[in-house]
Amino acid sequence: MFGTSQSSRAQFLDKARQAREERRGQKEKERAAVQIQAVVRSFLCRCRLQNDIRKEIDDFFDETDPGPSKRSALCLFKIGRKLLFIFQASEDELRFGMLCRCILDSMNENDPKLWYVSLALNKELTVLWIKQIKDILWICCKFLKYLKPDILQDAKLISLYLTFLVNFTDTSTWKIVKGKGESLRPTMNHLCANIMGHLNENGLYSVLQILLRNGLARSRPSLTKGMLAASFILALRPVIAAHYSDNLLRPLLIHIMSVPALVSHLSVLAPKRLLMLEHHDFLRKFILFLSRRDRCFDVCACLEGSHTLCLLGNIIHLGYLSSRVLEEETRHFVKVLIQTLSYCQQYVALKRSNLTHWHPVLGWFSQPVDYGLNESMPLLTKQLQYLWGVKIIRILFRDILSKKLLENPEPSQAAAMTSTTPPNSLPVKSLFKRAFQKSSSVRNILKPIGGKRVDSPEVQKVCSVCVLYQTALTTLTQIRLQILTGLTSLDDLLPKLWAFICELGPQGGLKLFVECLNSDNEDSKRLLAMLTLFCDCCRHLITILDDIEVYEEQISFKLEELVTISSFLNTFIFKMIWDGLLDNAKPETLELFFSVHGWLMVLYERDCRRRFAPEDHWLRKDLKLSVLFQELEKDRKRAHLLLQFIPHVIPHKNRVLLFRNMVMKEKEKLGLVETSSASPHVTHITIRRSRMLEDGYEQLRQLSQNAMKGVIRVKFVNDLGVDEAGIDQDGVFKEFLEEIIKRVFDPALNLFKTTSGDERLYPSPTSYIHENYLQLFEFVGKMLGKAVYEGIVVDVPFASFFLSQLLGHHHSIFYSSVDELPSLDAEFYKNLTSIKRYDGDVSDLGLTLSYDEDVMGQLVCHELVPGGKTIPVTNENKISYIHLMAHFRMHTQIKSQTASLISGFRSIIKWEWIRMFSTPELQRLISGDNAEIDLEDLKKHTVYYGGFHGSHRVIIWLWDILANDFTPEERAMFLKFVTSCSRPPLLGFAYLKPPFSIRCVEVSDDQDTGDTLGSVLRGFFTIRKKEPGGRLPTSSTCFNLLKLPNYSKKSILREKLRYAISMNTGFELS
Repeated sequence: MFGTSQSSRAQFLDKARQAREERRGQKEKERAAVQIQAVVRSFLCRCRLQNDIRKEIDDFFDETDPGPSKRSALCLFKIGRKLLFIFQASEDELRFGMLCRCILDSMNENDPKLWYVSLALNKELTVLWIKQIKDILWICCKFLKYLKPDILQDAKLISLYLTFLVNFTDTSTWKIVKGKGESLRPTMNHLCANIMGHLNENGLYSVLQILLRNGLARSRPSLTKGMLAASFILALRPVIAAHYSDNLLRPLLIHIMSVPALVSHLSVLAPKRLLMLEHHDFLRKFILFLSRRDRCFDVCACLEGSHTLCLLGNIIHLGYLSSRVLEEETRHFVKVLIQTLSYCQQYVALKRSNLTHWHPVLGWFSQPVDYGLNESMPLLTKQLQYLWGVKIIRILFRDILSKKLLENPEPSQAAAMTSTTPPNSLPVKSLFKRAFQKSSSVRNILKPIGGKRVDSPEVQKVCSVCVLYQTALTTLTQIRLQILTGLTSLDDLLPKLWAFICELGPQGGLKLFVECLNSDNEDSKRLLAMLTLFCDCCRHLITILDDIEVYEEQISFKLEELVTISSFLNTFIFKMIWDGLLDNAKPETLELFFSVHGWLMVLYERDCRRRFAPEDHWLRKDLKLSVLFQELEKDRKRAHLLLQFIPHVIPHKNRVLLFRNMVMKEKEKLGLVETSSASPHVTHITIRRSRMLEDGYEQLRQLSQNAMKGVIRVKFVNDLGVDEAGIDQDGVFKEFLEEIIKRVFDPALNLFKTTSGDERLYPSPTSYIHENYLQLFEFVGKMLGKAVYEGIVVDVPFASFFLSQLLGHHHSIFYSSVDELPSLDAEFYKNLTSIKRYDGDVSDLGLTLSYDEDVMGQLVCHELVPGGKTIPVTNENKISYIHLMAHFRMHTQIKSQTASLISGFRSIIKWEWIRMFSTPELQRLISGDNAEIDLEDLKKHTVYYGGFHGSHRVIIWLWDILANDFTPEERAMFLKFVTSCSRPPLLGFAYLKPPFSIRCVEVSDDQDTGDTLGSVLRGFFTIRKKEPGGRLPTSSTCFNLLKLPNYSKKSILREKLRYAISMNTGFELS
């Protein structure tokens, strides 16, 4: 009973709750419906009102001939208020444009009542009018953000809105302030300033920046002259009105002067606006504002790298246009540029990474890159080029360029002076004066003399300019060569800079810069930057000058100056290495080292090709070789650095000893040397004499690298298929190696060609006719490497340019193909460089960027660049043409052949071993010394067999004939007759293996069975079986053995020996 009552009660309460919720929900629905109805009615009401207002506005603008009352300023004001009240950009753009046009038209009317600006004088409407004009002007700015100048309809609107902004931010076009209204001008100017302030607060500069970038950051600008002029006027007005306040100079620099190539576009489209900049002295104000480090870095941080570069370009261009300001503000101008470049430099990366982006001027860059600027990069680069153009260089370096270098009179002039005026007839005073001038001339040009204080303003100024250009070189990495070319375009800059360097410090030159290396102050860094710049520029200059310009015309530097400079550089680099200054060196120290070293090596390689320095000029006399060798044994870093960077300071023969020592150490390491406890592994090969090259190639090319370096024994098979008698104790392998090299380098085989003139060898461009020709070249490289490895000299004269490639010189960015071209074809080089000196229009010659070649009877056209056969050679690209042509002839044509040969050669000879030799020295390493044969050395290291001895009469005759009767050429022929090479070993005959030997023979070679007791005794006691006068001397080149009959007369020996060596008979006429 009670349970049922409780259940009914719960149901009753639940129903009551549900009823209450339903009533509450119904009320909420009714309230929501009322609200929705109110909103809808409000919306519909607003729509009706907006439509009514829009209809009214449309009716106002649609009237073709409105009466004066409808065109009044008050009507425009009222219709403007209504439009602004309901304004929506998407629907009212056309109406807003019509309003702006009507307002502009009103300003040109003659009736003052129609002037829209006249309402500013109505006290009741002044505040409302000011608000309205501010709103209208800002809506104009909003539209300018999104309109595209390259769209015709948008371009018309941009022109309209810019005109509106220009008219209502300055009173110069207002009729109300002219004539009787002149008294109103201050008030109206104040009003304009107020309007301008409002626009600036809302972001006028950001709007103009977007508009200018949309219209100018492209290959062809889409902004018209009027648009650009109006935009630039609007940008300058706030700054001028604020009397060049720093608060407004900053946004002007950030937003406007960072527009890519803005000054370039102004100079073409609106040159009068540039006059406005000059009139208000804006460049000076920009320079002084940015000269403060904190301001400059603040501006750069706002812009980031890409746009900072655009600002830099515009500042440089303005400097180029304003020489007067540049001359007066050089110090601040240089400071601004250094700071700006330094900001960019901190984000320049040396290589690609996940955090870098590619920039066409800066290279790999660790800040985001605005790729929208790519189209304007050519113009930006052109602006930057003004910095290293002649005009700005002359302004910045005027302190040193204004000085005259004293020079010795030319030899012809000196001769004329001495022939016309006897020295005794000159007054004593004149003689002293002339002597002083002569000595000072030589000293100033050739020798550091010191005298200038490092802390003097002149030195500080020149150092700052050098820091600027050095910073540019390390920041603008992709146009580095352009900068160097610009700096070297003035013939007198570098010699005068060298003269300036010579005058620095108490003693001048070397000591000062070595002291700077140990100092960390700013003055020292600036001095080292000057030296770095000097070396970079000189290295670039010498690289692009040909031999005629260096040795005969002596452009920029005389040869005597190059001698002095090279001595300075050589000593400087030596001290940096030997004094341990490279240990834990800072980046700027390493940069200096590589710059100085690069300039030094360019001079050294030039001297190796054609000498200008005296004998032993490059050696360091204060370097004790015993100390160096001890340090190498102890594996000291400085000794290895010396060998790596300046091995030329060590005498050549000592370097050859080092090389042979390195080879011997490797042989010991690989177990290739005979010891008491072990014998080296021997590889045996069988070679058919009739197929020597083919068999050698097949059997040796598959050997491992270590096996090729090891002992190889050769057994020859004659034409009858019978093994030849004899045991190879290096002699037979030497013969095999010499024969292989002789055959592969024979031009008739067409693996190699000879140069015109001196007939030196290089890979043949048409060697591809051979099957597996690249494998053949690799095999040739191994054979050549094996000869050098074993110290076997082979008479193979290589072209200098090919040896340079073997040494890896062509990988240097400062390697010049043109310099090496004479070693390939002197006549071709002469013809090619004549184009460089051609005074007329090179395009008249009808050349293109291509090379036509006769290849086996067919004319083949090689394009030097893609599409080269359609690109004419002009005065602008003739230098590129010369370098491209030289590069093609010496590298591109034989690239794969050279790479294969180098690969084979370096599998035997490590590059680290031969990099300490110059090109001529490498040739000597391969082919022996080019000095005359030292007969005393040869006599000292000759071994005698068959009864011959040093006091034997035939031997005495032999040495006497070689010394007194034979010419140097005949002595060379004699050496080649016995050893197969006309040149002596580099280190003397003590290193000739097998040793030079002479054996007394009584029979012909085919009957010769070697030494017997009888033959030795007969030879020793000069007893002959019969007169050997009919036989010729013979030789076994594989054993370096001369087989000499026991002649009875000296005359017979001389005659037979001369005949034998002239016919190069060897075995044949035995």
